[in-house]
Amino acid sequence: MEQSVHWADIYADKIIREKGPKDLYTCASGITPSGTVHIGNFREIISVDLVVRALRRKGCNVRFIYSWDNYDVFRKVPKNMPEQERLATYLRKPITLVPDTTGRAENYARGNEKDVEEKLPLVGIYPEYLYQAQRYRSSLYADQMKMALEHKKEIIDILNQYRTEPLDDSWWPIAVFSSFTDKDNTTILSWDGAYGITYRDNDLDKVETIDMRSTPYTKLHWRIDWPMRWVYEHVDFEPAGKDHHSQGGSFDTSKQVVEIFGGHAPVSFQYDFISIKGRGGKISSSSGEVVSLGDVLEVYTPEITRYMFASTRPNTEFSISFDLDVLKIYEDYDNCERRYFGLLPVNDKKREQERRIYELSQVGEVPASPGYQIPFRHLCNLLQIYSGDIEAVISSFKDIREDQIERLRTRCRCAWAWITQFSPEDFRFALASDSDEKISLTESELLGVRTLCKKVSEWVSDDEKDLAQRIYDSAEEAGIASTDLFPAVYRVLIGKEKGPKLALFIKTVGKERICRILGRY
Repeated sequence: MEQSVHWADIYADKIIREKGPKDLYTCASGITPSGTVHIGNFREIISVDLVVRALRRKGCNVRFIYSWDNYDVFRKVPKNMPEQERLATYLRKPITLVPDTTGRAENYARGNEKDVEEKLPLVGIYPEYLYQAQRYRSSLYADQMKMALEHKKEIIDILNQYRTEPLDDSWWPIAVFSSFTDKDNTTILSWDGAYGITYRDNDLDKVETIDMRSTPYTKLHWRIDWPMRWVYEHVDFEPAGKDHHSQGGSFDTSKQVVEIFGGHAPVSFQYDFISIKGRGGKISSSSGEVVSLGDVLEVYTPEITRYMFASTRPNTEFSISFDLDVLKIYEDYDNCERRYFGLLPVNDKKREQERRIYELSQVGEVPASPGYQIPFRHLCNLLQIYSGDIEAVISSFKDIREDQIERLRTRCRCAWAWITQFSPEDFRFALASDSDEKISLTESELLGVRTLCKKVSEWVSDDEKDLAQRIYDSAEEAGIASTDLFPAVYRVLIGKEKGPKLALFIKTVGKERICRILGRY
């Protein structure tokens, strides 16, 4: 049997061991689409996906379900939504009944759902979506709600183990949305012992009796709803964040409540938070100040996005960077790829770990060969040299293979997005053109630039060291210190005091283009 070296494989082993042999294992995730689904929420989705892949690798049949808890209450208007006043009139109603004021979907919840559903295939994730509003409103869970009502006292006893203010008999395990206003500002007055619920609309002071089998107005509270669905969907694995896994949190109560419904808690783990570096705003769905999966995919390729999660244990906090750390993350992934294909030496244990991380980082099948290995910083410089023309950059690589082009094209798009939106100002440049106003130079700087232009035009070896020596020789012949020549050349070429390593930069741009710029002086 193949040894499990990755945390996803270890959890797959745990699921098989604890749940026993099964024809079908069910792995679950879900969220309330109360706002933009941020990259912190994505950690749960991809954690499940990694375990699903690990189970399938072991020959298991797996169902990956993702629940949209879109029958939850609309509690707060996110700051990034238009028509704030209009949306405020829908507070306390189910989010699936709130309009989408951006105009991109039939309702507010659906807009947030679509944003995720359209992006997940880009990173190779294909869950089966369950829409809880549709399920509750069709009375699918009428029997489960009746069961919770029958065991009301036991549920209260479980919840009170973790509460400082105990619940009393006036509490009910279900909530009611008013048929008059659609809001949850209601009070349950009585239950008939079967499916009939009598409630009062507190806003209108109206009383009504409804049948849970034929009306869409009732739902279980979260701490009862979650364990009910574990049983209903036969869930074997579902991770959760710190808030749910904290002592006395919803996982603690749910693993007891689940037994009332005749089941057992799934295998789980707690995943940690994600922070963002190099970009303003905090992760918060309700405020709208979020970084989504789509935002991350602007800067990181799908494989590297997966890599950041696959290479980190879920209980470890880490940052997704939009600052200069982007360069290191790309380098780390490239090194992982090199180790996978045996292009970097590594010990046996590390090799197996890196191979597994690389496999789990791929969107589809593992490629037969590595991508075109070019340092991210150098790629950024090339893109700026070619003014963002991705196809021109790709055409400049004479040794690139056909199977590498699309991967490099995606990387170029990400690199250009990072340069133009997030890179430090001193990282950015644009090559001077014939129409640009000439830079003012001293006599010694002017002589140094002219001397360098001549030496570059005579350079034929393609040897970077030889070119570097020519730069220093130019300074010496012109009688100018090299520390003065370098800034002068950078100002002429890119209008800044410093820039990329000069010899490599000249070589990359090409001597004809460099001499055309320097030759203006």
